[in-house]
Amino acid sequence: MVGFGDFQSICSWTPSYPWCNLFYRQLLDRASDVLQGVSADPASAPVGVNPQCGIPRLGNDGSISNVANIAACGASILFILVLIMLCHRRKAAVGRFELRAFLIIYLLTLPVQIITNSSLLQQGSTVLVVFTAIHAGLIVALFWILIANAVVATQWIEDGTMASIAPLTIFSLIFFGGTMYIALDVALGVTDTIGGLSTPPERIKSIPLFVLTSIWPLVSVVIYLALMAYIVLHILNETRPMWFYVISGVLFVLAQLAWFLLGRVICKGSHQKVDGSFIATVLETAAVGVLFLAWKSITEESWDDDFRY
Repeated sequence: MVGFGDFQSICSWTPSYPWCNLFYRQLLDRASDVLQGVSADPASAPVGVNPQCGIPRLGNDGSISNVANIAACGASILFILVLIMLCHRRKAAVGRFELRAFLIIYLLTLPVQIITNSSLLQQGSTVLVVFTAIHAGLIVALFWILIANAVVATQWIEDGTMASIAPLTIFSLIFFGGTMYIALDVALGVTDTIGGLSTPPERIKSIPLFVLTSIWPLVSVVIYLALMAYIVLHILNETRPMWFYVISGVLFVLAQLAWFLLGRVICKGSHQKVDGSFIATVLETAAVGVLFLAWKSITEESWDDDFRY
């Protein structure tokens, strides 16, 4: 029976799911006999724990790693750099600093994602565990910044001031550092309380990690969309910008479905050459792009740099 916080089924069914790197290291240290099949040999093991389908590590069995997702991340990096530049140019727009911070953190997740889920590094290695912990910390901090963007959009707090920048920065660091510590604790088993070791080992369970990496992003998106719906529909009394936010939310949901529902199907269909991670990356980046359009649509009329009286 799958319990709350269990990663066993996720790490078996979902190819390239990065948080499985942490549990692989845990099992390698505590119960290596649990690692079977393609996971038995760390030198060639794909991302996952006894995955039903996975892309072998680079150089093994002719593998070129998760090249599709690497390409998707590379294209996304260029796209996000353009958005950051466009955001920087809108000097009078409300929430410019906060949205730029969101884009920068998302940008940082992309090269780290290449390392954590593209089968480039050896499973169980310390460097892979550290990068996975950094990846988890960036993701959790990213969704806090998303909520902060919505709070700033209400103009309860003046954007770009210390009243906005200080809590955004402080809580981002807290979320990043706390999540990174928990992730390292899961992998290295420093304590039995915060990160927690799975009992029995093959259950690969961590409630804190599950809440932070699976529940927190969904809750953050719901909070963000609720606040933006209030701002757009009630305060601004507009409908067109809300469609951008709805589309962005739908793209985010589709990205998660691509991870969990299409990943194994594509992996088996391509004979372990690609999986659903590249579709998820493209959809997530598209969601961020539409989010930028939504922000632009509610600021351009009053704050566009080209506006003239």
